[in-house]
Amino acid sequence: MKTETKTFALLVPFFALVTVIYAYFTDMGEPVGIVALALTGLMSAFVAWFFWLSAKTIDARPEDDLDGEIADQSGDYGHFAPYSWWPLWLGLSLSVMVLGVAIGWWLLIVALPFVILATLGWTFEFFRGAKAI
Repeated sequence: MKTETKTFALLVPFFALVTVIYAYFTDMGEPVGIVALALTGLMSAFVAWFFWLSAKTIDARPEDDLDGEIADQSGDYGHFAPYSWWPLWLGLSLSVMVLGVAIGWWLLIVALPFVILATLGWTFEFFRGAKAI
């Protein structure tokens, strides 16, 4: 949690500086951008505070130990699909759907069933067939 805390804590002064620079160069003429940048810095502070508080209340993780070894990270890393065509079809259908927003809504409507089908296929590919868990 130390790395995450430092990352978000470093974002706070960055967004504060960017807010001041933005306010100076727009002559305070764009209040929405100033508020958005200030709130982004504030939210970064909240996230850094949450990670700092969480790091105090939970046990240290192996990646927080500077002398830690890879073997210290024990257990399952997750389940990864060894071979699947569904991400390809989902990417292609999502590309057509997003292109439909730019070209015409009819293309979005045509692509939507394919996006749904590819999402369901990728989600449930390990529930049936030869690769069933």
